[in-house]
Amino acid sequence: MQISKIPFHKSLFYTITSLFVVFVIVIFLFQYNREEEFRKQILNSVLQDYNIIINRGLEEGNMALNTVDSIINVYTKDSVRITVLDLQGNVLFDNGLFDRTDTLKNHISRPEIKQALAKGSGYALRESETLGKSFFYASHLFDHYIIRTSLPFDSSRDTWLKIDPQFIYFLVITSLLVIITLFYFCAKLGKSISLLQDFTERAQQGKPINTSIQPSDNDIGDITSNIFRIYQYLLKTKEELSIEKEKLIKHLQFSKEGLAIFTENKREIFANNLFIQYINIIADKENCSPDDIFSLPDFQKTTEFIDRAHFSDKEKKEYIDLSSHIYKNGKSFQIECIVFQDNTIEIAINNITQKEEEGRLKRQLTQNIAHELKTPVSSIQGYMETIISNPDLSGEKSKQFLERCYAQTVRLTGLLHDISLLNRLDESNDLFDLDTVNLSRLIQDAVSESDEKLRSREMAIHTEIPDNLTIKGNHSLLYSIFRNLLDNAIAYAGTGTSVCIKCYRQDDDYLYFSFSDTGTGVPEMHLNRLFERFYRVDKGRSRKLGGTGLGLAIVKNAVLFHKGEISAKNRASGGLEFLFSLKKQ
Repeated sequence: MQISKIPFHKSLFYTITSLFVVFVIVIFLFQYNREEEFRKQILNSVLQDYNIIINRGLEEGNMALNTVDSIINVYTKDSVRITVLDLQGNVLFDNGLFDRTDTLKNHISRPEIKQALAKGSGYALRESETLGKSFFYASHLFDHYIIRTSLPFDSSRDTWLKIDPQFIYFLVITSLLVIITLFYFCAKLGKSISLLQDFTERAQQGKPINTSIQPSDNDIGDITSNIFRIYQYLLKTKEELSIEKEKLIKHLQFSKEGLAIFTENKREIFANNLFIQYINIIADKENCSPDDIFSLPDFQKTTEFIDRAHFSDKEKKEYIDLSSHIYKNGKSFQIECIVFQDNTIEIAINNITQKEEEGRLKRQLTQNIAHELKTPVSSIQGYMETIISNPDLSGEKSKQFLERCYAQTVRLTGLLHDISLLNRLDESNDLFDLDTVNLSRLIQDAVSESDEKLRSREMAIHTEIPDNLTIKGNHSLLYSIFRNLLDNAIAYAGTGTSVCIKCYRQDDDYLYFSFSDTGTGVPEMHLNRLFERFYRVDKGRSRKLGGTGLGLAIVKNAVLFHKGEISAKNRASGGLEFLFSLKKQ
């Protein structure tokens, strides 16, 4: 069962009334305690006078201890109890128990006695430990003893400590008048505020709002009417901006250049996939975020330009722009920076080597395929001719030549498989099935299957992948990405090196990976050609290791199939690093 909400004006009334009542109670208690303390002081003063009179009589020798109560009877009809104690708290005389004084306990711990010893006099309202009744005690310290007088605290004596009832009547009447007045104003104020509160709650929850309701005719009502009008205008503007924003984000995300927008304080507002890839290629440090661009030496010219633009005259143009070039890790980038009138910043990075690379790849592709196919075919032909032309060749030698022929056919089969896979990626992407793939498990499988090769090369591997990291893609192609990168590292990083695989960033659309080793890296002149088909940095060594020359080309095309980008760079601390992204859907 849902509990109905208390109206605002009632809630306001209850809250203020509660606070006021608490305030009144505090005042009452304070005044009560003050009055009670004042009356205790009066009663204490009376009893202290008795103490002084008794002491005077004892000092002048006018009375003995057993007759000290006789002098008090001259001044009062009250049954005053008189006790005389030595400075150690032992009872010397008690007119209520004069024949049993020796049975009384030591009084040094009594509060009024403690006060007398400390301050010269003291009083307390408490129950007598001897008689079991309530007494008001007043004690006074003299040179050789302490005199204590007390009065029974009964119903008649209680009137001494009662507060003046007129004060209570005044508080009650005043409180009622204030509460009635408060209720009137809260009810009047509550209507407009409740309407405004209901409006804000519905606006926050996205519920329909009836803005035709007329608020009360007061200042808050006028404010509510203005808020209604502003809300209608903002709602319409928000819908229009939302549509335009969606168009802009899609355009920027799928743009063929790296784009990022920053605040005046150089904080990231938006950065697309290409921008993140490009700055990590250019940067000498690992795993840069878009905000790090302003601390990179390669972007010093851009950063200085932005700083100058921010401090220019107020009457400036719509925007100020700058264009520069950066050549890094075998790639040429064009950097364009725009500072808008509100000091927000847009930076675009274009890879201007792409067209040249595509032309060169097309020219060399046919030649490379023919060359790569010719090598295993020539080897097979040579071994077979030797066997045929030498009928007397020993069985062991023939077996050796046949094994070499078989090895070349295996290499040729792998080469044809890789070429077929690349052709399918180029021309028939729709032939690959898409499923939800657990990348965490896939990477672990790839590492496990390469474990023997890693141990033989004395290589260590380290992964930083979140648990249950998933992606919608093709399992076979995703596996080929990590397996080919692992095989490449095992083949070329060197004995005793280490490999690191990590997912260093993810957003709503993309996963960003780094695959690095601690080897010797690759000469910069080769970096922009690593993903070419059949390209080999060291042709002689590569052929001895048995690779087809298509592993990294398959990696690149598999990444592109998953709407990502991949690049390679030499790490500042040594080794080669591949940076690539994969679209989640």
